[in-house]
Amino acid sequence: MRCTSTPSGEPSFVDKQSAARGYAVAAGKTVLQRKLLPALDFMLHDWLKVSDLTSRQRFEEHSRETFDELMSAASDVAADRFEPAYRISDEQEPYAVDGGVVTPQETHLAFQAYRDLGILAASHDADFGGMQLPRTVDLATRVIFGASGHNLAPFLLTDANASLLLEHGTEMQKRVFAVPELEFRWTGTMCLSESQAGSSLADITTVARGDGEDYATDSLGPRYRLTGNKMWISAAEHDLTENIIHLVLAKIVREDGTVDPSTKGISLFIVPKVLVDEDSRLLERNDVTLVSLNHKLGHHGTPNTALAFGDGTHTPRGAGGAIGYLVGEAGDGLRQMFHMMNAARIEIGLAAASLGMAGYATALDYAKDRRQGRPRTQGAKNPSRPQVPIIEHADVKRMLLAQKAYAEGGTALALYAARLLDDQMTGTPAQAERASMLLDILTPVVKSWPSEWCLESNSLAIQVLGGAGYTRDWPVEMYWRDQRLNMIHEGTHGIQGLDLLGRKVRVDGGAHLDALGLEIRSTVGAAERAGMKAEAAALARAWDQLLDATERAWATEDPSEALANATPYLQGFGHVVAAWIHLDLAVAAAGSDHSEAPGRTAAMKYFFAYELPRIGAWFDVAARREPLCRDVLPEHL
Repeated sequence: MRCTSTPSGEPSFVDKQSAARGYAVAAGKTVLQRKLLPALDFMLHDWLKVSDLTSRQRFEEHSRETFDELMSAASDVAADRFEPAYRISDEQEPYAVDGGVVTPQETHLAFQAYRDLGILAASHDADFGGMQLPRTVDLATRVIFGASGHNLAPFLLTDANASLLLEHGTEMQKRVFAVPELEFRWTGTMCLSESQAGSSLADITTVARGDGEDYATDSLGPRYRLTGNKMWISAAEHDLTENIIHLVLAKIVREDGTVDPSTKGISLFIVPKVLVDEDSRLLERNDVTLVSLNHKLGHHGTPNTALAFGDGTHTPRGAGGAIGYLVGEAGDGLRQMFHMMNAARIEIGLAAASLGMAGYATALDYAKDRRQGRPRTQGAKNPSRPQVPIIEHADVKRMLLAQKAYAEGGTALALYAARLLDDQMTGTPAQAERASMLLDILTPVVKSWPSEWCLESNSLAIQVLGGAGYTRDWPVEMYWRDQRLNMIHEGTHGIQGLDLLGRKVRVDGGAHLDALGLEIRSTVGAAERAGMKAEAAALARAWDQLLDATERAWATEDPSEALANATPYLQGFGHVVAAWIHLDLAVAAAGSDHSEAPGRTAAMKYFFAYELPRIGAWFDVAARREPLCRDVLPEHL
């Protein structure tokens, strides 16, 4: 592993890890990569059977060998470029100069290595430069990069940006804007939030006025001038690419000068940082201005910004306002943006699980080497006896098992969602319908469960390292800081709970909930046949508790009563889903000679013994429609 130094001359994280810990192993893989690859291999092949997808026309040019080669190549790039850049970009935060953002050289090297690998467009059509790779394998590579350089991962929002344009844009917009993004020559952002609106998008004040010039309906789409401010924009105004494509929500000003105050008045616009022609050639600077950088608890490596659109800093084509091109129909912006957001929610869950994996790998490696104390059976207070590795102590094993269950369970859950995306796109009509229903009900859980419990996993990693974990000599404190944002990203837990209990479990008379129940009962049956009768029975009981809580929460059909405890309901629901995933993994491991098989069983047993019993308290407050949080007076808080 290449070592670097900080500008102050102090040893960098990479120096310390390489010299003091032997972080790079003889086989050329770091401790993290050695932990990730076997776990992902089991999930992809022994559990999700991704090689079966190669029988479908879209994936017929692939094989297990191509999947494995890609995973190995991703791991090499992650170890060589992303891991060193991770700590350096955390310590040397991007900074603003002359209206732009400067990032460290190591970020540039990581970015270039990822571009050279050519996998940003891996899951897309060959017509757009893609490899037509299954999403399951594509997202597995992102586990590797998310664990190795999490604060660089938001640049990969470019894929979600381009995917939206491929779904809703014109052929010209796809070619001019999406293709350069998929080539990673340009990057993309999503611009939703405003300081005064937050998650209440009906309250946004950014507006778009039809451009009165001859270019008003040019070949790139209906042309507008946007004015307003956006907040919390990740990966904007950086120096890594020559252009950045902003997707901006705004309300169109009507002829009488008013706007529709509801979400039905929101439209979506392509607002490039630099204007381009029909051949994607750069023209003049658009009126998009960096207002400030937001200095966050974590994610230091990715610039997070406040942007002004149309503040007059630049006046493209002789008029005020940032030039933007309408995507699709006016008033359809929120629906289009949620196409991007739903995909992003799965990737947030995956990113959270990735950070959990990184912390777990570090804590596990530390616990194997760190010696302290003696087993009570061997004279715990006898100093003449040698100290033992702390991994021998029961409470350390408990913390490591918890991390394993959270991180690997979260990773498996997100990859299961990716497998559903593949079925939704390429399966039979029946497979596609099943996948759509399962994705609808599981997306709030895929986003929220890993982001909550892998935060706990990262906290436990600090605990395993003790005082060392609280220092910057080790990366676990950085993992925790970066992880904390995932509970907020793309919709808070409260929003996910309201979506799940308020809509998803009741869609089509509960049809999507029933679809999930069929999958869970199938696993229950398989577990019984595999000799896991106690766990099968426990999961069946947990599912019944979930159904009972759902019914009782809505017994009065009063949303204010049902949804007052939507977040505890979401927590219970998530733990039931996680128990199902762990049991399904254990069934796949039964009789397997894969190196990961014993660990799969251990993680499942931990989850059923220590975690699944928690659901009673969560479901209880939802089932009895506990009114406290709804009715408590603000002055009593």
